[in-house]
Amino acid sequence: MSDSAKWYVVHTYSGYENKVAQNLEKLVENRNLQSLIHEVRVPTELVVEQKDDTQKEVERKMFPGYVLVKMEMTDDSWYVVRNIRGVTGFVGPGSKPVPLSPKEVEALGVEKRSYKVDYAVGDSVSIKEGPLEGFTGVVEAIDPENGTVQVKVSLFGRDTPAELELSKVQPV
Repeated sequence: MSDSAKWYVVHTYSGYENKVAQNLEKLVENRNLQSLIHEVRVPTELVVEQKDDTQKEVERKMFPGYVLVKMEMTDDSWYVVRNIRGVTGFVGPGSKPVPLSPKEVEALGVEKRSYKVDYAVGDSVSIKEGPLEGFTGVVEAIDPENGTVQVKVSLFGRDTPAELELSKVQPV
């Protein structure tokens, strides 16, 4: 995959999100455009609905009327996406598509980062950033899915738990 591929938001008719995603994926496969259009997503979340004393998990669209597309923006890729039935256009000023920033992509949870740490539960770590910078603590738990680590730090003679980003600690 190329580094020039970015996430773009495509506006669709409401209720057509899944159909647009399916049609776009099919078109990419048929025309062999995998080098230009890498991924198509309709962001959803699981919601528990309660109706008449019964609970049921339902998958809901997080952004009705929108589809996320990871693609390299060229005239060809723009034309292909723009002319899928149900697409009204790209999100951006005028007809110029604007890619999502890395912070927006992370906030939406579209791409999951993988973390590799060289410390384990029970190891001593030094805190590199934040209000506890310079302190040393003991790793209590590591949560790679959320990118956090639980550290027990000794403050004023008392053990204090702290939750930090994985990147803000290093092994001693």
